[in-house]
Amino acid sequence: MPPVIGVTTGIDDKGFFSLRSEYVRAVEKAGGVAVLLAPGTLIEAVLERLDGVLLSGGSDIDPAIYGEPAHPTSQWKRERDDFELSLTRTVLDHDVPLLAICRGQQVLNVAAGGTLVQDIPSQQPQAGAHYPKDVDRAHIAHDVAVLPGTRLREIVGRDRLAVNSFHHQSVKDLGRGLLLSARADDGIVEAIESPAHRFVVGVQWHPEAMWNRDPDHQELFRSFVGAAGSRR
Repeated sequence: MPPVIGVTTGIDDKGFFSLRSEYVRAVEKAGGVAVLLAPGTLIEAVLERLDGVLLSGGSDIDPAIYGEPAHPTSQWKRERDDFELSLTRTVLDHDVPLLAICRGQQVLNVAAGGTLVQDIPSQQPQAGAHYPKDVDRAHIAHDVAVLPGTRLREIVGRDRLAVNSFHHQSVKDLGRGLLLSARADDGIVEAIESPAHRFVVGVQWHPEAMWNRDPDHQELFRSFVGAAGSRR
């Protein structure tokens, strides 16, 4: 049986659960089977049936969770926040392989006690454009520097990586046990990981929109699904 990967979904203003099909396709291409984890799913009931968890992208996180007042641009769904934070902490406690993408990386950081830059344009004015408008999902926005000695460097096998970019928030203070594994040239945190776990990697870009165009991004899913399979 292929590894079973739980993929989190969003929730819109009408109460519909939503997820881009790219996440499912990327997991399947890497040899996994994707099952969707919607807010409200009983975590303990499904976790024993999962070999890995993928935290997908989406809206912001309620800044009250990490002890800050809300920036005017922040928008969140507290139901999703509470579910994914609880899921992430449980996953970390059980050493379940975890791939965290965009918002997912931010969830991982907050779950570990970290904080976020709530609005890059106003709070980090020296930074470049991290949310280009009206571009293809695979549009290359900038490079990131991948740090030596990290799991991410081992996966992609290079010190620089071209990435897309669709985010106005980013990691500020790292959570406990997490380390920086990639940074944009303007200083924005682009990847984090936990060296104490089997596989815990977060990236700020969207590899699920690039996996079928760039082998480096496909390798990220292969490594994740491989780690999930080896857990059995």
